[in-house]
Amino acid sequence: MVNLEDAVTARLEYFGEHFEILVDPDLASDFKRGEPINVEDVLAVEEIFKDAKKGDKASEESMLKAFNTIDHLEVASAIMHKGQIQLTAQQRKEMQEEKRLKVIATITREAINPQTKLPHPARRIEIAMEEAKVRIDPFKSVDEQVNTTLKAIRTKIPIRFEKVRVVIKVPGDFSGKVYGAIPEFGKTTKEEWQQDGSWVAIVEIPGGMQESFYQKLNELTRGQVETKLL
Repeated sequence: MVNLEDAVTARLEYFGEHFEILVDPDLASDFKRGEPINVEDVLAVEEIFKDAKKGDKASEESMLKAFNTIDHLEVASAIMHKGQIQLTAQQRKEMQEEKRLKVIATITREAINPQTKLPHPARRIEIAMEEAKVRIDPFKSVDEQVNTTLKAIRTKIPIRFEKVRVVIKVPGDFSGKVYGAIPEFGKTTKEEWQQDGSWVAIVEIPGGMQESFYQKLNELTRGQVETKLL
């Protein structure tokens, strides 16, 4: 159980009814993000309130109407997943920053400059987001915000999500290591063995991963790799 003095309110308006619970702000935020946390560890008290400040408890009728159950833990779980959790200013700032970095990392990995077919550096993405005044919601998913961010920064830089195809040729001695590493980046769409024993393949990867892909190939083959962007 969480210390009541440290608890904050999570609330949900649902089916015309108002529900509140008292929770640990950090654990509740982690729970909402899908971390494997027991509901009872998040709650300060195992009660569902209509108004937590006044101590007014929600009726069983209202819980049945909204959630089809009067089990307090099931209701509390739904409130945290679907409702809003009161956060301190510092918590909100930290969550926004964590989500912002994940959005930047995803766009850097997946997107390219269509004019050059090369990825944008993370800092360029970050600057474009600042110029486009992109606001990150700490509770929305990364995937959802990647899409909205991409639309916003297209007004600032040429960018789009695109897969690229790379032809690679490696000596047979290194083929096993390279083949095993490819799923980290993309997929092999075609392959064949050459008469000299080398392995040639066409690999499809997200455009933004080109540099890291080439670095990995050079590392695994000790520089004995040939590549060509199709």
